[in-house]
Amino acid sequence: MGRKSGPELLPGTLDLLILRTLAAGSQHGYGIASHLKTVSDDVLQVGESSLYPALQRLLLNGWVEAAWGTSENNRRARFYSLTAAGRRQLTQKRDEFDRIVFAIHRVLDAT
Repeated sequence: MGRKSGPELLPGTLDLLILRTLAAGSQHGYGIASHLKTVSDDVLQVGESSLYPALQRLLLNGWVEAAWGTSENNRRARFYSLTAAGRRQLTQKRDEFDRIVFAIHRVLDAT
């Protein structure tokens, strides 16, 4: 049998999750993925093929910035941190997400 994959995220949700993770402080890519996996009780497992394009998109939008540093295991790693514009975007995306989730619940609970 094939490997069980996690649930698909709504478009834009990965950006929101990355921004929220970085709101707690600077982190490298593996740390971001590990945080999402741990906090979600292994439900959200974000692979490199999704994570790094999302980080690049956030960099291009000016919502995160990156600097090279040393990881916990003494490896060179690119650390990402939230910019002021990223904090504003996090608030906006969180509000939009909450509206969408509320609307979905209303549809699911309708009789």
